[in-house]
Amino acid sequence: MIFGFLKPPKMSPRLHRLKNSSLFSTLTPLELEIVDGLLHERRYLTDEIVFDEGEEGQALYLIMSGRVVITKQQGDSKQVVAELAPGSFFGDLALLDNSPRNAQARALEPCEMAVFFRADFLGLLETDAVIGYKISLALARHIGLRLREWMGSGRPQLEAL
Repeated sequence: MIFGFLKPPKMSPRLHRLKNSSLFSTLTPLELEIVDGLLHERRYLTDEIVFDEGEEGQALYLIMSGRVVITKQQGDSKQVVAELAPGSFFGDLALLDNSPRNAQARALEPCEMAVFFRADFLGLLETDAVIGYKISLALARHIGLRLREWMGSGRPQLEAL
């Protein structure tokens, strides 16, 4: 085959899982490989806390396998905010600033996650603006969708955005 070199690179199962996430869905196979090189693999046991409410946020977590529950302290009890499955990501605001986490994330079962640290994301923005733009746009859309859902749920107006 003369033009075999023009074929896109074959994607590994891990890259396919990344591509299936809305955060990375617009990336090309080559761009996915670049991002994959920046991700850190972490494993969590059942009931292990990924991060606690109030901790400084330093990374976004993409669930590769397993399930995670997000809870928020409400008085003396914890309110379940979301249960997340593979392909979902959470902790996304940590890519933008180092504000304290507003909820706790805990593994419901053994989990494997790809972790994207803010420092790596900011470095990517400087070294590859196109990939950084694509991820930033997907992140903005995700945050906007979550905000619209929150506002449409009958909750009071946010005091400050």
